[in-house]
Amino acid sequence: MMRSLCCHNKTLVMQTARSGDVGRPVLIFWIIIGWLGFLALPWYAIEDGFFAFEWLFDGYPFDTDYAPAAFIVAQGEKLWLAPLVLPLLAVTAVIGRPKSDPLYATILIAASGFGLAWLVLQGFGIGLRGWQFGMLESLFGDLGDRQFGMGYGALFVAVSLLFLFTQGIAARGAINGDVFVVSAIGSVIALITVFVFFPIANMLASAFITEDQSYSIAVFFSKFFDDRLWGLGCVAGGHRCGVAWNSLFLAVSVGLLTTLLGLVFALVATRSGFKYKRAMRALTVLPIITPPFVIGLAIILLFGLSGTVTTFVADLFGVQPTRWIYGLPGIMIAQVLAFTPVAFLVMIGVVEGVSPSMEEAAQTLRASKWEVFRTVSFPLMRPGLANAFLIGFIESMADFGNPLVLGGNYDVLSTEIFFAIVGAQYDQGQAAVLAIVLLSFTLGAFYAQRFWLGNKSYTTVSGKGDAGVHPTMPKMLSVPVIFIAVGWAGFTAVIYCMIVAGSVVELWGLNNSLTFKHYATAFSVALEDNGVRWTGAAWNSFWTTIQIAAIAAPLTAALGLLTAYLLTRQNFAGKSSFEFGTMLSFAIPGTVIGVSYILAFNVPPLELTGTGIILVISFVFRNMSVGVRAGIASMSQLDKSLDESSLTLGANSWHTFRRIILPLLKPAILAALVYSFVTAMTAVSAVIFLVSAEYDMATSYIIGRVENNDYGLAIAYSTTLIFVMLLVVGALQLAVGRTAIGRRKSTGQQS
Repeated sequence: MMRSLCCHNKTLVMQTARSGDVGRPVLIFWIIIGWLGFLALPWYAIEDGFFAFEWLFDGYPFDTDYAPAAFIVAQGEKLWLAPLVLPLLAVTAVIGRPKSDPLYATILIAASGFGLAWLVLQGFGIGLRGWQFGMLESLFGDLGDRQFGMGYGALFVAVSLLFLFTQGIAARGAINGDVFVVSAIGSVIALITVFVFFPIANMLASAFITEDQSYSIAVFFSKFFDDRLWGLGCVAGGHRCGVAWNSLFLAVSVGLLTTLLGLVFALVATRSGFKYKRAMRALTVLPIITPPFVIGLAIILLFGLSGTVTTFVADLFGVQPTRWIYGLPGIMIAQVLAFTPVAFLVMIGVVEGVSPSMEEAAQTLRASKWEVFRTVSFPLMRPGLANAFLIGFIESMADFGNPLVLGGNYDVLSTEIFFAIVGAQYDQGQAAVLAIVLLSFTLGAFYAQRFWLGNKSYTTVSGKGDAGVHPTMPKMLSVPVIFIAVGWAGFTAVIYCMIVAGSVVELWGLNNSLTFKHYATAFSVALEDNGVRWTGAAWNSFWTTIQIAAIAAPLTAALGLLTAYLLTRQNFAGKSSFEFGTMLSFAIPGTVIGVSYILAFNVPPLELTGTGIILVISFVFRNMSVGVRAGIASMSQLDKSLDESSLTLGANSWHTFRRIILPLLKPAILAALVYSFVTAMTAVSAVIFLVSAEYDMATSYIIGRVENNDYGLAIAYSTTLIFVMLLVVGALQLAVGRTAIGRRKSTGQQS
């Protein structure tokens, strides 16, 4: 035993020494990155784009448009950049000191902290017209200069100082001095602060800005209590309610209906002997890879003024066709069709997770099947019901495409926000107020869900084996459930038939002759001597969408899984607040994200509007919560002894995460990749605010075709996207593979 203890202590000493040896090159690396940003790279953003490098041959490094900070200061311009040399010099002096020296951590924390603070102060204090705040101008006088958004140089220096700061924190002994874990926590906090909290805070502030750029509470209240927002005309016998009440009623209705249908499909899939439940399950998931507003287009083909059902009923009964589908009925049908699959995916896991032994115990006590379902099974499904309702509520609130296509005179917050930004009024303050109302509704639903669940425990599966079998539904429940499921699945199948049919007819309702001209217009290709030329009108937005989604998907998965690792495997101060911050982006509708990004990143210090980078960032932080949840679910099944064994054998946390944890997370990686890619391909609510002429996304292009009544081309493009996403999801499944845990079949002799 003494020998084992001595060996264990020796291993710990070797691990500590190895950690110190590894930390020195990492420190030097980040110091080099900081000096490279200050001395060699353009400090401000390049007008031609982040990935344009023509500046290397156009006046670099002396032209102030492309000059590094050191050259700008040397020319006597923008002297507010000069103090940044001080923290870089201070951290460089640390290289010769041992990590155990108290000054090592003190200098790193103080110097890099000062550098980061100065970057933030000068970035927000000086803008396109000089001083950003009148108080600064009254203190220091007219600046007579301006600055642009930060570029390569500023990015390198900021990242360098951030990681040097986390190295100082680790040297102080935080989280056992683990540099990788401390750096990971610091980087996630910094990213969430910059790309979630800052835009939201900026949007909140924009709601108080007057026309002369001053702040006024009166302006906020005048817009917040506008009758158009909160009017009760429909209740009092008028024709229209305020957009806030319209949105709330629609979201609650859609949340309830999608939750009910999700539960119905989950019960059919897990608690019935229905013969075709596998095909039904596949059909219910299909809308996930469909742009939401495409279902709205199919509904128009069915129930619009020239729709198949409308004209059939009109001819059969001799009545005049109407536009009844435009307004609340149409939006509700489209949203329920689009968001029911998500509720089903939530509910099926919960329904399957109810312990069969508890249900069998109730039956042993002579409870009928109905009593078992009502008193045991259904109460244990409350977390799934709450989560499904919350998702349906938030998705309905954020949905932009369906209200735009089918809204008619039924105004909702998402479309009102859009028209406040891009319409003739261009009222950013009004858009911010509407976004605040929308955000208040979604956060209210989030907290109402937590209150309804309370502190009750719904755990039914322990570490012990459970060989029980789920009982089938009672007959009085199974008959209506299967009837509803078959009816809704049939309706969904008809909708998708209409989508395909609508893409190959000349003009729906007027000229139904078959044609492929819509596909030819969108995706025609010309073979020339120089190679292939993409002549179709949709190719530009198609390739842009593929590129943006392909970049955003792995970044989303990486950030989500790293965050999940920190939440499941590490204990640190403020962990609950850290988790709330990472999940906040899920509770924020895409419409609010789009507006907040426009307001926050249209001016220095981060000018990202109109670039492809802002689209990637919006997708990453909008969808990272899925990667977090998938990672937490998978990592919770991995025993922590795996980590401890790796660390005991001398590996550090980074190697343990990369070589032990990640290979066992293939299902979580696949879920994060698929969801983030599909969402990036089909997203509308945030994208519609962030696209530009150079970076036009597929959904934005399709909506443009819809606004021009070019339904054939819009549906043809949407159909193409559906098949492309099916191929990509299959390819990702093959690329990521399956996690093989447990015994494997022997290819040779058994040992």
